[in-house]
Amino acid sequence: MVRELGGEHHLVDHDVLLAGPAEEAVRRVPRDSGPLWYRGWMLPSARYADFAAALTARGGNLLTSAPGYAVAHELPGWYDVFEGATPASTWIPSDGPVAPGPEELAEAAARLGGHGPAIVKDYVKSRKHEWHEACYVPELADLAAVGRVVERFVELQGEFLAGGVVLRRYEEFEGTDASAEGPAGASGAAGGTVGAGANGGTGVVRADSGAPDAGGRAVEARVWWLDGRPVLVGPHPDAPRQAVEPDLTDVRALVRRLGCRFVTTDLASRADGSGWRVVEVGDGQVSDLPRGIDASGLLASLIAA
Repeated sequence: MVRELGGEHHLVDHDVLLAGPAEEAVRRVPRDSGPLWYRGWMLPSARYADFAAALTARGGNLLTSAPGYAVAHELPGWYDVFEGATPASTWIPSDGPVAPGPEELAEAAARLGGHGPAIVKDYVKSRKHEWHEACYVPELADLAAVGRVVERFVELQGEFLAGGVVLRRYEEFEGTDASAEGPAGASGAAGGTVGAGANGGTGVVRADSGAPDAGGRAVEARVWWLDGRPVLVGPHPDAPRQAVEPDLTDVRALVRRLGCRFVTTDLASRADGSGWRVVEVGDGQVSDLPRGIDASGLLASLIAA
C-alpha cells in the first residue's frame, strides 16, 4: 500500500539496532534517502538516537527526532503535559533490572497519597497480562504487597525494563463486560522498516502485535496524531472490533502542547461517566494498528508530511 500511495520503504535490521552498530543495521537504506519515518518494534530511546544518527550519516532524516521519540515514548517525557488528564503517576529511575528498595517505594506511594489501588509499569509498558502478579496493587498502604508486585514486575521485565518503575493511580473505566479491569498500559509494534517517499514525501509500513488484558477489556480508543491533527481514530489493538467515539476536545490541545509530530494517545471512558481519560501516550512509529483497520488515510498523511 505504501508504494501505491506514492511512498517507498527500506528494511533495517532490528536485532542489530538493539545489540550492534546502528551503521550496520541501516546498510540497506539507500544513501541520500531524505525524510524518513520508522515503522517497527519499539527501540530504547538511546538506541533510537544511534539509529537516527546512523541514518543522518547516510543522508537520511528521521522526521521524529531522537528527543521527540523519547518524549512521546516514555511516560516521564509526556506526563507533565497530560497531568490531570491521565491517572496520577510517579516514578523511580533505575539503571537496570533492580527493584527499588522499601524506602523508595514508600516515598513513591506517599507521593500518590499513600493509599488506594495502583498500577505498576515501567516507562513504556505494563505487564497487564500478569495482572495480580506483576501489575495491580490493591492498596498502596500495604507496602509489603507493593514491594512484592514491583519485585515480580522487575523480575519478569528483566533486561527489557525501560527507564525505571512507575506507580500509577488505578481508575475504573467503562468495560466491555462486568469483569473489565482498569487501564491497558502497553503499546507495541512489529516490523523493522523505514519509509521514504517519492518526490520528497515520506512513507511507512505496517505493524501488528499486542498484549492480552487481564479480565475484561476497557472501552478504549487509539488516536493517531500528525502535527497536532487526529488522522486516524480507531479501537485499541487489543479489542479491534470495539466501536469507539472518543471526545478529543481536551486532548487535542494537549497533543499540540506536547509538540511531537507523530504520536498516539490511548483513551478510555471512565466508568462513572465523567469523560475520557488519557491512558497512554506513545510514539506513532512504534504503536500498533488494530487488525482490519483501514490505514490508507494515515499512510497518505505520513507520505505527504
